[in-house]
Amino acid sequence: MDLFKLRENQTTVRTEVVAGLTTFFTMAYIIFVNPSILQQAGMDFNGVLIATCVAAAVGTLMMALVANYPFAQAPGMGLNAFFAFTVVLQNGFTWQQGLAIVFISGVFFIILTVTGARSAIVRALPAAVRYAIPAGIGLFITLIGLNNAGIVRMNQGPIIDIILGAETLEVGALIEQIQQAPPQILEMGNLGSPSVLVACIGLIIIGILYALKVPGGILFSIILTTVVGLLFGITQLPESMSMADVSLSKTWFQLDFAGLFSTENRSLGQVIATLLVVIISFSMVDLFDTIGTLIGTADKAGFLDEKGNLPRMKRSLLADALATTFGALLGTSTVTTYIESNAGIVAGGRTGLTALVVAILFLLSIFLAPLAGMVPAAATAPALILVGMLMMQSIQKINFNNFDEALPAFLTMVLMPFTYSIANGIAAGIIFYVLIKVVKGKFSEIPIVLYLLAGLFVLKFVL
Repeated sequence: MDLFKLRENQTTVRTEVVAGLTTFFTMAYIIFVNPSILQQAGMDFNGVLIATCVAAAVGTLMMALVANYPFAQAPGMGLNAFFAFTVVLQNGFTWQQGLAIVFISGVFFIILTVTGARSAIVRALPAAVRYAIPAGIGLFITLIGLNNAGIVRMNQGPIIDIILGAETLEVGALIEQIQQAPPQILEMGNLGSPSVLVACIGLIIIGILYALKVPGGILFSIILTTVVGLLFGITQLPESMSMADVSLSKTWFQLDFAGLFSTENRSLGQVIATLLVVIISFSMVDLFDTIGTLIGTADKAGFLDEKGNLPRMKRSLLADALATTFGALLGTSTVTTYIESNAGIVAGGRTGLTALVVAILFLLSIFLAPLAGMVPAAATAPALILVGMLMMQSIQKINFNNFDEALPAFLTMVLMPFTYSIANGIAAGIIFYVLIKVVKGKFSEIPIVLYLLAGLFVLKFVL
C-alpha cells in the first residue's frame, strides 16, 4: 500500500476501507436518482444506470490513483437536471446532442485545467453569484422533486407529463409542445393519490434518518420507500432478474456532434449562441461545484496548506475533467466530486485507498440493475427534495445588506426554478452584477473575463 502512503498519512487499511464504505453508502442514491432524471430526457434507464456506475467508478479511481485523495466522484446532482430539463427539454437539443455538449465541456475543462485558466475563472466570478449558484440549483432540484412526488403540480401545459414520467408522447413531440406551451401555474397535488402518499411517507423517512445522522440515510430511505410502495401498489416487482436486457448499447457512444449545428428551426447565430451559453453554464456549475467541494472537504480533513491551498489540486481537477469526458462517452451527464466524501473523511479516510474502495463498490453495483426498475419516482423524489435543501446552505454566505451583491445573487437563485433553467439564473446573475458595477462607475471591480461572459449571455438573450 505504499502507493497511497498510508503511514505518512497516519491511517490504516482498515480505517480506509471503513471510510470507503461510509462514503459509498452516503452517495449511492445517485445510482437510482440519476437514471430517473435522465430518463425524462428520453434516455434508457438501465443504460444510464450502468453508465452512472462505471463513470463514478472510473472518476473515483482516477482520483485515487492520480491525486491520492479520499474524494469520490459521480454524475452531479443539478448538472443532470440541467442536462435533462434545460439542454434537452427546454433548448430542444436531443439527448445525443446533449451528451456531445457534455463531452465538449469535458474537453474544455481539461484545457482549462492544464493551462491553469480554471483558477482564473474562479477568481473572476463574483462571490455572491458563486454562492447563489448551488442555492439556486437546490431550489430547482427541490421543484423537480416536488413535481416527481406529485406534491406540487403544474396545471397548464404538457410539462407535467414530463415531470411525472409520462410515456404517452415521443420525446421530440414533448420538446415541441413545451416550447409552445403557455406559462406554467403551480398548484398543490392530489394528496390522496397513492403515489403522493408514498412520496410523503418517504419524505418523513428520509427526514428521520437524516436527523438521526444514519450513514447512507438517503439510500436507505429510497429502499424503505420502495418497500412501502409495494403496500400501495405503485412498486412493480421485476419480471426477471436476468442481466440480459441490461446494457450500455443504448447510451454508449451515442454522441451527436453534427446535430448540434442543425439550423432547421433556428438561425446559425442562435444555434452558436445557445451552444456557447449551455457549454459555459455546464462549465460554471461544475467548476464551482467541484472547487467548492474539494476545498470544503479538504479543509475538513486538514489537507490545506498554510496558505489555504490544496496540494495536488490540479491533479484532482484533471481527474474530474477526464471523468466528465469519459462519462459522456458512456452515456451520462457531467461527473463531479461529491460533497458526500465528507462522510468518509469524518470516518477517518485520508488517502486514495478510500476512493479505491468506493470505485470498486460502484462497479459491483452494476449487478443491482435488474432491481433498479422497481424503484418508483415516489421513492427517489424525497431524495431530490433533501439534496435541494442541503444545497441551500451556501445562501448563508451572501451579504443581502449589500445591494451590489444581493440583486445578482437573488436573480441567480430565483430564475433557476422559475424559468426552469440553471443557465438563465447564472446568466442573469452575471449580467446584473456587471450592470450595477458599470452604472456605479466601479469599472475596476469587474474582471475582463466577466465582461466577456456577460456579453455572451446578453447575446444569447437577444438572439
